[in-house]
Amino acid sequence: MTGIEISEKYYRLYGEPMLRENFPELYPRIAAGVCGRGSENFGFDDEISRDHGFDPGFYIWLSKEDFKKYEFALSRAYDALPNELDGVKIIGSSVYETSPHGVREISSFFLSLTGFAPAPESNSEWLSLSQETLSCSVNGKIFYDGSGEITAIREKLSNMPRDVMLKKLAKNLVFAAQSGQYNYSRALLHGENGAAALALSEFAKNICGAAFLLNGKYCPFYKWMFASARSLPVLSEAAAISEKMLLDPLNKENKRRAETAAALIIEELKKQNLSDYPSEYLEPHAYEVMKKISDREIQRMHIME
Repeated sequence: MTGIEISEKYYRLYGEPMLRENFPELYPRIAAGVCGRGSENFGFDDEISRDHGFDPGFYIWLSKEDFKKYEFALSRAYDALPNELDGVKIIGSSVYETSPHGVREISSFFLSLTGFAPAPESNSEWLSLSQETLSCSVNGKIFYDGSGEITAIREKLSNMPRDVMLKKLAKNLVFAAQSGQYNYSRALLHGENGAAALALSEFAKNICGAAFLLNGKYCPFYKWMFASARSLPVLSEAAAISEKMLLDPLNKENKRRAETAAALIIEELKKQNLSDYPSEYLEPHAYEVMKKISDREIQRMHIME
């Protein structure tokens, strides 16, 4: 049973009955679920993952007004729930913030994840957020959302403004070109095998970053980058190729593999009408993507910013 599954079971068995019975007037306005940092919120947890931060609890999200009025009583009621489910124990009391779960105010919760409360507004704010950060804001599962506020915030966070997406995509493309299609081979010619391996790491990170953006998704923390990429509707093969290169960094086939991964990205760029430039090198396609940006301030930014 994954962390999301055990948390939902705990909510259904204990949390929901408590909320309905003890807070009937509040229940229609609360939200409950799990999301945030940690493998359990991405569904990639296993027995190894339970050595830290693993908790079968859940979040109860409240508006600012309801948080002021109900936080103390609701936290006490949450802490009074059974401290174990299927042999997995609750980490600690939500009052002292030792548990990763418990009662939270909606805006402050998202502020803790992204630095914005509850979501970025301007393009410059969006540009400051990494895919990794955004992935932590829209993962997990909402078990119940009476007011619909959490769902609306997550929906907004899931839909990066197009100009911002294009800018981030262009950056991924140009770095993938320089690291995997250019610097990797040159590092090998110089006998700098360590630098070649680092070039492959940069290539994989940026190929995956581009692949996620072209799927309308966010690339998570590197630990789960490849695991998540395997389920992408398109370009999962490009990510898999970059992973294969990392596993054997000095393989003579890696130059060809880099070109294959790049070709898959270019093919998708053409399908999405983002570039029709006649080149097998990713960098000119990055500049074609930049031309699609409407926001003049973003368009004037350096492509590597």
